[in-house]
Amino acid sequence: MSTANTPTSGLHPQVQAYLERISRAGFAELHTFTPEQAREGLRRQIPMLGEPEPVAAIEDRLISLAGHQVPIRIYTPAGVAPRPVVVFFHGGGFVVGDLDTHDGLCRNLANGAAAVVVSVGYPLAPEHKFPAAPNVCFAATQWVAAHADSFGADSRRIAVAGDSAGGNLAAVVTHMARDLGGPPLAFQLLIYPDTDFRRSNVSIREFAGRYGNITRAGQHWFMDNYLRGDEEQLDPGVSPLLATDHSGLPPALVITAEYDALRDEGEEYAAALARAGVPVEVSRYPGMIHEFARHPFEVSATARSEAAAALRRAFAEASEK
Repeated sequence: MSTANTPTSGLHPQVQAYLERISRAGFAELHTFTPEQAREGLRRQIPMLGEPEPVAAIEDRLISLAGHQVPIRIYTPAGVAPRPVVVFFHGGGFVVGDLDTHDGLCRNLANGAAAVVVSVGYPLAPEHKFPAAPNVCFAATQWVAAHADSFGADSRRIAVAGDSAGGNLAAVVTHMARDLGGPPLAFQLLIYPDTDFRRSNVSIREFAGRYGNITRAGQHWFMDNYLRGDEEQLDPGVSPLLATDHSGLPPALVITAEYDALRDEGEEYAAALARAGVPVEVSRYPGMIHEFARHPFEVSATARSEAAAALRRAFAEASEK
């Protein structure tokens, strides 16, 4: 995939049609909504994502994690147990999103990777500001390792995954697992991850308010809801790109989109992993936009297949150790 610093391919026709449809709807700017209004708006878009594919079994549970009652959804594909397991954290800027908004993507990953997927409904801001989300996501990963047998999973083959804010949380969890005694992680799948709250790179500045990306005011709306103060932007638990040590983390696939405002920081994070000796692959998808992996674009299916294949390879390698 191309990793040049400027768009070259033009928007994919399916993306262009989608953006034109959204534009005709005349939605108000995100920062003018309350968090609950924004959450409801995202939930109303679920039918646009297409019919979700069937999975052999789905179970909802409510578990206690880090002082919170947390909903999780366990997707079990067909096959023989014990299966590897992916702990998935949904996107939504730490403010919106839930188990339902990312249900289709989790089904895709479960079937494609032949792995149990545990989707975590971590607490949202501003009701629960940083560090509630990463603390719960790390506790969920520990819970999966401790209870894998109860849902037919293999605690020796665990990956973390997420898109956008969920990619941030997956990255942060790998640092926490390394520094706080595990569990060992076989892989990290970071789909257009949010890794740098300084909001200063080329793509975050040039694409704000364009190609379906939120405006600069929208960027600050998310950050102001998530953080208690601007000084937290530099905390590695908020901006994992700024961590002083990226060594000893699990292998990674970082998926980015050509017209995504988060493109550069995802690729910069991958470069930081590579400099630290972490095996990492970067795939930039030409003509695509933020959140494309959830949508029924033809290229989105390719990205989901790539993600699933990377997980399968990582789990196969973990089995050999």
